[in-house]
Amino acid sequence: MTEIIVGIDLGTTNSEVAIVRDGRVEVLEVAPGVRILPSVVGVGDDGALLIGQAARNQYVLHPERSVRSIKRRMGEFTAVHMAGKDYSPQEISAMILRRLREIAEAHTGETVTKAVITVPAYFSDAQRQATREAGEIAGLEVMRIINEPTAAALAYESCHSGARKVLVYDLGGGTFDVSVVNLESAVVEVLASHGNNHLGGDDFDLQLVTFAVEHLQRENGIDVRDNAVAMARLQRAAEAAKIALSDQPYAILSEEYLLEKDGVPVHLSVEVSRDEYEEMIAPFVAETIEAVHVALSGAGLTVSEINEILLVGGATRTPLVQRRLEQDLGLQPRAEVDPDLCVAMGAAIQAAVIAGGQAPTVLVDVTPYTFGTSAIGPLNGEIYPYCFVPLIRKNTPIPVSRSEGFFTVYDGQTKVDVNVYQGEDPDALNNIEIGRFTIEGLRDAPAGNPLITTFALDVNGILQVTSREKESGLVHSITIDNAIGRFAGDKLTAARDRIDGMFGDREEAGAAEAVGGRRLRVEATALIEKAERLMTSTGAEDSEDLVNGIEAVKDCLAGSRSEAELKTAIDALADLLYYLDA
Repeated sequence: MTEIIVGIDLGTTNSEVAIVRDGRVEVLEVAPGVRILPSVVGVGDDGALLIGQAARNQYVLHPERSVRSIKRRMGEFTAVHMAGKDYSPQEISAMILRRLREIAEAHTGETVTKAVITVPAYFSDAQRQATREAGEIAGLEVMRIINEPTAAALAYESCHSGARKVLVYDLGGGTFDVSVVNLESAVVEVLASHGNNHLGGDDFDLQLVTFAVEHLQRENGIDVRDNAVAMARLQRAAEAAKIALSDQPYAILSEEYLLEKDGVPVHLSVEVSRDEYEEMIAPFVAETIEAVHVALSGAGLTVSEINEILLVGGATRTPLVQRRLEQDLGLQPRAEVDPDLCVAMGAAIQAAVIAGGQAPTVLVDVTPYTFGTSAIGPLNGEIYPYCFVPLIRKNTPIPVSRSEGFFTVYDGQTKVDVNVYQGEDPDALNNIEIGRFTIEGLRDAPAGNPLITTFALDVNGILQVTSREKESGLVHSITIDNAIGRFAGDKLTAARDRIDGMFGDREEAGAAEAVGGRRLRVEATALIEKAERLMTSTGAEDSEDLVNGIEAVKDCLAGSRSEAELKTAIDALADLLYYLDA
């Protein structure tokens, strides 16, 4: 039997988990009829851990006890505050991953310990490392990290055939990517990628929030920006209006009893047209179109050579996005694979390949960045100590390894600093420094002692840098992870124990709730049997009341009703039986 490796789309706004079962890709339900888990974490009034819709609901009332859009903080050496405690971005993401793992285990009936997790194509090495750590904290062995547009192309390829070049336009809640992909003979080959890790539907929401804030200032003379609860409610109203404007020409930004002014309730109700909204977000959409042309240039293709446009991410439902793509590329975008689910589906397909399942697609991905080091050399006609020396160029297929020779600059030099940069500027200091180390103990030699520096980028997009003295063989090597203050082994264990403890409390509460739920179900079944027996000896009017009471209890048992609703139905039927027995 093939081992289970799940595919996970860890999104800014929503997340999903999928598996390949009996040769078919299945995005698993997180609740009856729902396959999308909101990427929101919170702590309830009673201290219980909330993940998904419950946390999203709470966010509006208690933003100080909730965290959303944590994906935008991945790779930062920072802390986020939730219910009076500090957590790393990795820990918050681990809570979401742990919940997805639980969902997969409930569906499969087996323990799940391995996953393929997707990230934006434009995620840096630091952000990829943070994602891997989140998986480890959640108790998952991350078998591979793949780019979201690549995963979407895998899902798309699984139900199409024929050679073609596809532009994958991925606009999610918090990140944007565009990839140019060649699909041919079950090979998914990424030719080029570009993007922005801080551009997405959240920015569209923020424009509507600003619109509402300015309206309240004009109409009511109040500034709500320092009121966290009011701002959270405006965010909810903005998201609802954004979704409505995808299908309607007008929407109402509405929140009753938003706050009080001089003891008088202040309500928000303001209409926004699609034209106004599109004017607000036009600069963001224009930036994505520019990125499309950068990616095409990187792939060495013209607009006319693109056969299809594949839409990925919920924000691609915005009519302006589809209209601009059609205007600029002359093609109507396709979205027959659900843009919210196709990334998780592609991750599951890649997971099936790793697990040895029947999934013949070959994946060839590229690096979205140029990586290199610095050295003394000419820049702008002068000798400069920080000339950027690229070793791995942007859009190079991965995995890849590149080496370059460098030399000591003075006699008897015994150590060399190696700085690692990500970027395109010929001045290394204008690029992003993502790591550094020192190779010491070099032999006493004249200037010109050769050193070989090697950059190796693996299939997960994680970089390892090695410097070796050519004559002696002295080696120093690091994996670039210090840019995020990587968890040391003990810290990683402590983080995992902390999350385990929170989920343990949650499971205990869930177990107690389950016991209560089972008790209610037993009571309900007994009442139904008693009521059905009594129907044979009651009149027509009473029989009708019994039928209604029985159906109400059965509806609660069969549907996804709460225990409170079930108890209400049970009490009503019990009262009726007591009356008829009297």
